[in-house]
Amino acid sequence: MTTNGGFEPVFCTIIPPHVLDTLAQAEDRAIADKARRTLQQDAYERTSRRLTTVLGAPVLAPPAGAAEDKPTRTIHDAKHKQDLPGKKVRGEGDKPGKDATVNRAYAGLGATFDLFSKTYHRNSINGEGLPLNATVHFGEDYNNAFWNGEQMVFGDGDGEIFLDFTLPVDVIGHELTHGVTQYTANLTYFGQPGALNEHFSDVFGSLIKQYTLGQTATEADWLIGAGLLAPRVTGTALRSMKAPGTAYDDDVLGKDPQPATMDDYVRTGRDNGGVHINSGIPNHAFYLVATALAGHSWERAGQIWYDVLTGGELDSQASFTDFATLTLAKARASYGEGEELQAVTKAWEQVGVPTR
Repeated sequence: MTTNGGFEPVFCTIIPPHVLDTLAQAEDRAIADKARRTLQQDAYERTSRRLTTVLGAPVLAPPAGAAEDKPTRTIHDAKHKQDLPGKKVRGEGDKPGKDATVNRAYAGLGATFDLFSKTYHRNSINGEGLPLNATVHFGEDYNNAFWNGEQMVFGDGDGEIFLDFTLPVDVIGHELTHGVTQYTANLTYFGQPGALNEHFSDVFGSLIKQYTLGQTATEADWLIGAGLLAPRVTGTALRSMKAPGTAYDDDVLGKDPQPATMDDYVRTGRDNGGVHINSGIPNHAFYLVATALAGHSWERAGQIWYDVLTGGELDSQASFTDFATLTLAKARASYGEGEELQAVTKAWEQVGVPTR
């Protein structure tokens, strides 16, 4: 396991602050108020994350006798309060209950564990059997889901803009992948390294969904968060790796701001320097690689990306060019001068990221 000089966990949400900022200014008072409450709660959790980083988080170890190829999951219910972790409602091996949200969270944690274990031989998020804990029904109309460096937390959504955050399995996979990044490359959560942090979460979130559904690259929708938007919203998902900038275009939610190439790179001080925005560029590059290679995306394309993330050479301050260069080197080292290297080279050229 690499930690790139010691991991510093960050507070990562699936809904970016700039989206909630837009909703907080909505003419509909009910929508605006719920977005503001979510922003306030996110600010509190972000501060708590910083304090935990300074004071030290509890070390979670797998239970004695735990198998390396099996997860250790615990689901808690916050009962619409904001105290973590809440009441334990399901443990590893327990049968499904009546609460569909609890069951989806449990299954999503398992799906994430399975992809990393069976495909990349990684024992949980930290590579050492870290127990997977989650809390559901967090807060009142809470419009987000997040990884706080120790566990997953899911809101129920407001029902107007966002639905239950356990509905899309790729949202669960996305947030848990922040944990994988935390324990490996430890990418700084600002600017291009922050966008790469978000990019890895979108990549493996999508791969977890594809793996669960048994889809090939051509069968996949390449959407992040499909099924999360409420019926009144004009859109299909939070982001599109196939066509960044087209996931939604709504009177209240606004328009998807993601660029697909460096020609439209967004320079901003918001959203930690555009981490959820400019991630569309490497996202599109991965889509191009995966579809060029066809078959199951978690195999060759996913393996290259996973190897770079966990290989110890990706600096915590890496730029897009730094990362792209490493993917070329890994493709060449693993597959020679064949179609894998050609696909990776062409993809970065198409999105306008230079390589060294």
